[in-house]
Amino acid sequence: MSHSNLYTSLPQSDIAIQIERLVKSIERFDPPAFWLPGTRSGNERIEPTRLSRYFKHIRQMMDLFDDRCEYQYSEHLQAFWGACQDIGLERGIERPVCLNESATAYLDHHRSMNVLVDQIRRLTGEQWYRRKKGDRRDLASQQGDRVRDYSDTMLARYSRTLIIRVNLFYHQQVQVRQRVEQVFDDLDRLIAERERNPIFDHLIGYICAVEQGEDRGYHIHAAFFFNGNEVWADVYKAQQIGELWERITWGQGYFHSCNHDKEEKYGKKEEEKVEDKRELGIGMIFQSDQEIRPHVHYAMCYLVKDAQQLRLKPLRARCLRMGLVGS
Repeated sequence: MSHSNLYTSLPQSDIAIQIERLVKSIERFDPPAFWLPGTRSGNERIEPTRLSRYFKHIRQMMDLFDDRCEYQYSEHLQAFWGACQDIGLERGIERPVCLNESATAYLDHHRSMNVLVDQIRRLTGEQWYRRKKGDRRDLASQQGDRVRDYSDTMLARYSRTLIIRVNLFYHQQVQVRQRVEQVFDDLDRLIAERERNPIFDHLIGYICAVEQGEDRGYHIHAAFFFNGNEVWADVYKAQQIGELWERITWGQGYFHSCNHDKEEKYGKKEEEKVEDKRELGIGMIFQSDQEIRPHVHYAMCYLVKDAQQLRLKPLRARCLRMGLVGS
């Protein structure tokens, strides 16, 4: 009988999120990875806990930390991998195991996972771990200030500014083999097109942010600012940029244009009609219209929200890219 179907490979992004969920669950709840015989009243065999399901992919979780690329990890991934190293977790022939406390014999897999959970729980109580959450909030706040200031600078350059907002994704079948460094490579290629592609004629600035979602994996949120006296067809321009993304990724990527549905997404609430175009934060923006600035800020700050930060990124890679002021 073949056992090849018992192991399902998950994308790198999904595995990172699985680790984050495991660590957060260990923070919130106090059971072990598995209830062992005799550990609670009445149990005579190994029983699952609310944490057990995460260990289905434990080998792939460990494999995430390889040497192919130097990564910077979130605090959740740091706590997981630090605990694996602390207890000397080994991949084993069938499933990962570690030595007992006296280092005289290997524990079975279920007991090893209980030791791993205990160590993760210790690490999440340390100051460095608790500090990281606040640091991430502070970074998101600082980045929010940066994109607001940058958008105000762009709007001050010409009497009219055209703002394009696109979300750049990858097809699901591609994500299985995808690594985060590939996304940064594609972003580099997209930004390089500014210098030679007529699509970007009259471009005055841009904001791009690499993010990670639970449903769509790695993706990019992007905003492009054009001289509105020269470029005015925002839906067409968004379509051009999206199709360029598809070519850059050799058909592996697809896009969503926020300009196509800007009244619904960036206007008033769905139950209200959008009659005043000043409520929109994208599309054609007039320099003289100061009341629209908060709506532009809202649309731009979506690019740097804390909820979809990368769990791992190449060392020294910049998740937030902005054009040079005055370029």
